[in-house]
Amino acid sequence: MSDPILGGIVRTDADRAEPILRAGNTNCGGCGMSIALQMISRAVAERRVQIVIPACCGIVTAGPFPASAYGAPVVASTFAAAAAVATGLARVAHANNEDIRVLCFAGDGGTYDIGLASVSAAAERNEDILFLCYDNEIYGNTGGQRSSATPFGATTTTTPAGKRVDKKDILAVMAAHRVPYAASVSMAHPEDMMRKLRRALDVRGFRFLHMLSPCPTGWKSEPAEGVQLVRWAVESGLYPVVEIVNGSSWAVNVEPSFSEEAIEAFLGRQGRFAGASVTVAEVRRTVLRSWDALRARTDRSTAPLGAQGMETD
Repeated sequence: MSDPILGGIVRTDADRAEPILRAGNTNCGGCGMSIALQMISRAVAERRVQIVIPACCGIVTAGPFPASAYGAPVVASTFAAAAAVATGLARVAHANNEDIRVLCFAGDGGTYDIGLASVSAAAERNEDILFLCYDNEIYGNTGGQRSSATPFGATTTTTPAGKRVDKKDILAVMAAHRVPYAASVSMAHPEDMMRKLRRALDVRGFRFLHMLSPCPTGWKSEPAEGVQLVRWAVESGLYPVVEIVNGSSWAVNVEPSFSEEAIEAFLGRQGRFAGASVTVAEVRRTVLRSWDALRARTDRSTAPLGAQGMETD
């Protein structure tokens, strides 16, 4: 069930000379964040970037001072302030006529919950930042507590019997802000993920990318099976792969089969669902209900959306 990193894409001369994630980082084996950062590094290539990372596993990745496992300038912010700090960096770059892309790289706690106020404020002002949420569906850096990104039925240290409410629809929240570009990306679909990363880097204004990030420690799963778990999540409909332009034009990029077998495999290969009372049928009903709402927003098209007036470089 193991997958080659980057979907088997080999390194080329077009890649970034100094990778954004260096060897010697502190990430756990099988961490989805490591795959995400390698994909981001390839998409960024030789662009100048500055990265803001709030309190989360991502800022621990760098390792102890004075060394850093990051190959780009990184600012560590408080849990709630990543988007605000990034706003300041982006405005300074504009004032100095510097062609710098400012990125936020935050977990679900710093996006869905504690960081939501500053994310919402930056989105409403259409600040020129790219906000990337690596969503491992828990507070992974502080013991595995539930967040509003934790899925229905998952056990955490604060929901030992399983979470009984659905996961927050963060893309719908971003769409309500009418941001120029928002999308979900799947590590199991690297070509689609790379296309969206590059597009988000080209667009001006507030952009938002959501990525489901396997966490073997918190999910109680095998490190080698992370990409396969994401594939099952997409196939079953648990994780919709979509993109949204200007908050109003929605498209589904990968059509799921909604198979019960994929749901059963996704749940069964993770210990976080073992102690919960949730059933496959229960989860499937939740999935179909969420897709009814998604279908109402789309024209059922799987083709990539056009630029539709978005400002790019």
